Amino acid sequence: MTTAISAIGFKGELCSSFHGSWGTSLVGEDYSTLASKSVPAVVRVAKPVRLQPMMKNVNEGKGLFAPIVVLTRNIIGKKRFNQLRGKAIALHSQVITEFCKSIGADAKQRQGLIRLAKKNGERLGFLA
Repeated sequence: MTTAISAIGFKGELCSSFHGSWGTSLVGEDYSTLASKSVPAVVRVAKPVRLQPMMKNVNEGKGLFAPIVVLTRNIIGKKRFNQLRGKAIALHSQVITEFCKSIGADAKQRQGLIRLAKKNGERLGFLA
């Protein structure tokens, strides 16, 4: 069973033609070749390993105060250093809040100032 298909362009010219059999590509030798290849019945996929997300400063080790911060952390220990840092951040947030109250800034402006303080602290190396 041979089929001929041709396409005629806009100007009436022959663009392409196909001479072949539709049946041989699925039923003939090609199909038997494909069917004889070894295909595993069950494909096992390993469970992907997810690492714990780490919040890291992109400027870690950079900034004017980074060496002092790293030296202090190494001297007093990581746990004590993080406690001290937390107290300093809380105190600074309180100062920003009091400042916003005194000038009449709303909560959205206060939150913006706190975010700005964090970004500046990262740039200067306080969060190294």
